[in-house]
Amino acid sequence: MVPSQLYRATVVDTPVSPFEGGEARYDADSAIVVEGGVIRFRGAFDEASRRHPDATVVDLRDGVLLPGLVDTHVHFPQLRSMAGLGLPLLDWLDRYTLPEETRFVDDAYAREVAPPFLNALAAAGTTSALVFGSHFAGAMREFFGAASSSGLRITSGLVVGDRMLLDGLYTTPERAREEAAALVEAWHGRGRLRYAVTPRFSLSASDDLLAACSDTFASRDDLWFTSHLNENPAEVDTVASLFPDRRDYLDTYDHHGLVNRRSVFAHSVHSTVPELARMAEAGASVAHCPTSNSALGSGLFPLRRHLDAGVRVALGTDVGAGNGFSLFKDGIQAYFMQMLLGPDGVQLEPAHLLYLATLAGAEALGLDGVGHLGVGMQFDAIHVRPAPGSAYDIVLSRSESAGDVLARTFALATTHDVAATWVGGDLVHARSSVLGDEGASAMTDPVPLHG
Repeated sequence: MVPSQLYRATVVDTPVSPFEGGEARYDADSAIVVEGGVIRFRGAFDEASRRHPDATVVDLRDGVLLPGLVDTHVHFPQLRSMAGLGLPLLDWLDRYTLPEETRFVDDAYAREVAPPFLNALAAAGTTSALVFGSHFAGAMREFFGAASSSGLRITSGLVVGDRMLLDGLYTTPERAREEAAALVEAWHGRGRLRYAVTPRFSLSASDDLLAACSDTFASRDDLWFTSHLNENPAEVDTVASLFPDRRDYLDTYDHHGLVNRRSVFAHSVHSTVPELARMAEAGASVAHCPTSNSALGSGLFPLRRHLDAGVRVALGTDVGAGNGFSLFKDGIQAYFMQMLLGPDGVQLEPAHLLYLATLAGAEALGLDGVGHLGVGMQFDAIHVRPAPGSAYDIVLSRSESAGDVLARTFALATTHDVAATWVGGDLVHARSSVLGDEGASAMTDPVPLHG
């Protein structure tokens, strides 16, 4: 039996949405006691020591302890196509992304890419992710196998399309149903894995294929659904021409029963008032991907309109259009974009950024017990420790409030500052050279990856 762990640290989280009046919770030199992967105590270190005298103490005071980050939109087969700059969405897909995705027809190629992709998530402090999968069932078997060993909370599924893609990526409605059913049977609910029905987007999915997706989605009441929505003006116009009988882009999905509480739509940069109202009514969520939106010139995300409509919003890195796995980077980019919108934007405070990167994502993905570091929650957490003498180290050492800590972390921290990542109390990533041998040895063993 793994002994209880007592983590001594400065702890910051957002147990209540700052968009609904919540504030960042900040405890300097605090203690969190973890037993069986669950937080059993949070409070003063002296009191924790008295209550749990046998707990193994892990001293993390040389940084800050935050909830694990939740990425609501990231592409597994786009790891090696990152940093393709200079093109809008549809041209970027044709030149950089779709050719790379055809390579996943080879199971061995998928087996080679999956572990570094999952390692990159953990190294960035991401503990849960909604992952756009591959078009190939064999590649998805490889990915789910690696994800099962990674210890991360992964929701993913077979991507399907039957038009306007490259040769080799097409499927049929019948094959989509059969392959999804097999993957659901093999992987959904296995450990920390869940299945998401994933048409690429309506531009590449006919009504018949979306109907097949609907059949899969309706086959169980605990599957998830994800796709793209209103990312780029040319995409939006093309979808409108392909579905002349639909009210709008969202209705191409809604017509088939694909819009509900378990639906997460990436981007939503150009969603209309009726679309926002329908998403709010259905309880669907939006994955806001600010670095991707900037890189592809997709537009400035109308956060205020989403919030006013009551649409749930979280963050996604959108690798590979996004330029990295760090939700710190996407958080600060979200801040920049809202500033550029002026009076139409939302003045984001540091607490908003942490919420969008943690609890908002957990809520969007229906991950109960994940998203903050309160008693009774799963210990999904990251230790962020700056390199000595770095700009981040200099300003973090002078932080005296939650706002200071979070502003400086989102503005300056990188994946290299994530010293350790835990999921359900399991250590899934550690930079031992940063933590030190004593700190690393006091933690639970990391979960090995395939590879």
